[in-house]
Amino acid sequence: MAEPHSRMIIAVDGPSGSGKSSVCRAAAAQLGADYLDTGAMYRAAAWYCLDQQVDLDDETAVAVAVEELPLHISTDPEHQTITVGQADVTSAIREPRISEVVSQVATNRPARSLLIDAQRRIIDDSGFIVAEGRDITTVVAPDAQVRVLLTASAEARLRRRGLQLSVESGAEQDEAALKRQVLERDRKDSAASNFTEAADGVAVLDSSELTFEETVDSLIGRVEALQEAA
Repeated sequence: MAEPHSRMIIAVDGPSGSGKSSVCRAAAAQLGADYLDTGAMYRAAAWYCLDQQVDLDDETAVAVAVEELPLHISTDPEHQTITVGQADVTSAIREPRISEVVSQVATNRPARSLLIDAQRRIIDDSGFIVAEGRDITTVVAPDAQVRVLLTASAEARLRRRGLQLSVESGAEQDEAALKRQVLERDRKDSAASNFTEAADGVAVLDSSELTFEETVDSLIGRVEALQEAA
């Protein structure tokens, strides 16, 4: 675990398509910090449940699967890899079939508690890290030095996610499926955490009218201002 005086945790929450992953990964790389995509952990757990043919409606069975989940997630912002056992699932967890069911893991409270504990261990072991997800600023790392809610309009989020998935798959995205993955998933996940409104002490960064570079610079600026003040 990092020494308390050397700790610098940047916690970023936000809805689907707000740009959390790409912005936080770029910011971490420029800052020389580690990077944790907690959403990838939920996706990996969903992949494992499907692989093990676990009934996602069975709360206890899902929690047991998550408890035994042989997950390794890298914290290198420039080379993210996620493995489950011997299987490299870095690309597989981004498939539509995972997006369709990941909320069933994310809203399973016993499973979520297990994954939150794992996230806290990763953050504590790093000490200088940009961690992003749904409840990092409020539950996982409420003591983070920088706490930001990264948001954007629904139109901007749908457009960005559609472009992202088109690049990843090489095919144009179905509008109805895209809305399910973004808006419907947000609605389901909001049952487990509030990531649409900033909690006390959490700054709002609205990227609707910002370029990707401007959004990254804004996040880095908050970190550098704190570093200079210290």
